Amino acid sequence: MESSKYFQTSPKHGVQVKDKSSDLSKPKVNQKPAPKEQTKPVELKLHTQQRAERRAGFNFLVAYKSSIMERQRREVEKLQKLIEEEEIKMLRKEMIPKAQLMPFFDRPFFPQRSTRPLTVPKEPSFMSSKYWRSNSCNDPRYFQQFANASRKFIK
Repeated sequence: MESSKYFQTSPKHGVQVKDKSSDLSKPKVNQKPAPKEQTKPVELKLHTQQRAERRAGFNFLVAYKSSIMERQRREVEKLQKLIEEEEIKMLRKEMIPKAQLMPFFDRPFFPQRSTRPLTVPKEPSFMSSKYWRSNSCNDPRYFQQFANASRKFIK
């Protein structure tokens, strides 16, 4: 604010001009600046403590969950082992050979003749084959047809 006494700003140029008349009338005295108030430091609150506490809680939760999961896994394995042992016991009991039960003879079996007609055998007729009748033995295609026909029945 003191500088406004000695300098005036011209409205046209925006340049400060020193006023000489006010400078000569007052003697120049070096004044000490007013002592500044002592400032108290603001207490810093670092987030490391809060983060460490939250991290410790998180680590505890992770350890707790993993211990629960491990306990459940052990219980499941124990149950599976018991079930497998019971199945093995049952299989061993079933594997023991046992005698068949005595059949009931309250209604004895009487064999009877079948009502179906008997099978009448026929002799194979090689001379009645269509290959023998239609083709001559000199024709080369005859052998190919015969060979192809015989291959169809062999598997």
